[in-house]
Amino acid sequence: MALVTDTTPVDLWFDPFCPFAWVTSRWLLEVEKVRPIEPRWRIMSLQVLNEDKDVSDEYRASSARGAKLIRVIATAADRFGEEYIGRLYTEFGTRLHNEGRGRDIDTLRLIAEESLEAVGLDKGLAAEAMESTEYDDAIRKSHNEGITLVGQEVGTPVIRVGSNAFFGPVVTTIPRGEDAGRLWDGVLLVTEFDDFFELKRSRTRRPSFD
Repeated sequence: MALVTDTTPVDLWFDPFCPFAWVTSRWLLEVEKVRPIEPRWRIMSLQVLNEDKDVSDEYRASSARGAKLIRVIATAADRFGEEYIGRLYTEFGTRLHNEGRGRDIDTLRLIAEESLEAVGLDKGLAAEAMESTEYDDAIRKSHNEGITLVGQEVGTPVIRVGSNAFFGPVVTTIPRGEDAGRLWDGVLLVTEFDDFFELKRSRTRRPSFD
């Protein structure tokens, strides 16, 4: 008889526009192959995060466009089940980051339609959800749940495992195989110390999605 191994739930909060969150999320899927974890996907919003901060008009407008994709995810999750959060994130992220598709509103609508079809949902939901404010309160609630764990001065991704919560890790390539597991072990180890807050160096490389 095969042994049943309990898995540890791991929550990751993301904004689909963030390339670093995308790399971290794909790393977490690699970790799942070599460690007994269960990734669970949660939405947060760069628009909400930066609404009271001094950011450029261009960044603010970009975050607002990204929020339209988050609306699609929130709508699908409420109507059809939370499993669509991760499934749609994968479809959005692949098109935004791996394929390098544009971020103008027409392209985002097409990405939403393609992604909905890819997960078996009606693409007509895209036009409705992107312009609807019905789930904005739910998006803000999910965002606040994640960001409250780590503080307002950081962003996405936020990870929670058990009583541990942290921003990051921020990596520029996706560790694979046992390398993914070893990074997970190290991150988990340092975050277990209640007085540990920060370990950082300046980024010198752009994210790669291979």
